[in-house]
Amino acid sequence: MNLNDLQNISNELNNSEKMPVLFLGHGSPMNAIEENQFVQGFRNVAKEIPKPSVILCISAHWFTRGTKVTAMDMPKTIHDFGGFPQALFDVQYPAPGNPELAHETRELLKPVLVEEDHNWGLDHGAWSVIKHMYPNADIPVIQLSIDYTKPPQYHFDLAKKLEKLREKGILIIGSGNIVHNLRMIDWRNINTVGTGWDWAIEAREKTNNWLLDGNFQNLIDYQKQGTSLQYAIPTPDHYLPLIYSLGLKNKSEDLVLFNDDLIGGSLSMTSVKIG
Repeated sequence: MNLNDLQNISNELNNSEKMPVLFLGHGSPMNAIEENQFVQGFRNVAKEIPKPSVILCISAHWFTRGTKVTAMDMPKTIHDFGGFPQALFDVQYPAPGNPELAHETRELLKPVLVEEDHNWGLDHGAWSVIKHMYPNADIPVIQLSIDYTKPPQYHFDLAKKLEKLREKGILIIGSGNIVHNLRMIDWRNINTVGTGWDWAIEAREKTNNWLLDGNFQNLIDYQKQGTSLQYAIPTPDHYLPLIYSLGLKNKSEDLVLFNDDLIGGSLSMTSVKIG
């Protein structure tokens, strides 16, 4: 792609008022078909922000060696889970893709090599939340994968290169969970909002304070922050989408929390709106 091609793509994505950035705690795939306070929170935040022209989603469920971006015209709905009711597997979210935005994303992230992917689609980290925000599936969606070989600081810095997309009507969403330890779920309270092990309560309090104080370095260096964070983030996949969202925040922008509850002992639904 030459500079003229890139300019043509950029012109197609008209300049707009700067879009906010979201991090959504997506929780169980069942949130896709259930009615609860978290689903309502997703709907409410969509009403509070301008309708995007395109969505770029960084999902916990596309963890790859190297960085990839979906570049197909019609991404498939991926049911990347097991053991759930058939009704969940029947859900389709037929939002179109946007190959032009995939091209521009690849160019913006240089010199990092980004592979344009035509096989993935939309995993449940993306469609299970976006379907509540935009149920008509009329907004194109692309996904950017998370390179599992890189540390949090790398992802924070990489996200900054995407900032100009916010000025073109593009909504960037990180989708994961800050507290996410499936091995320690309290199954007796899996649907009881506000239940958390002591370490989960402590981890939520710490991370919320750092978020609201703008202390992102502690969040980037989460592995150095004690036992509660080690339990809360046993693997980085669900946590790193938050780091992408934080990397896009400017100092002058507001940051607010919503859906800020623990559930099932070891999961938090805490979500973040920036801008």
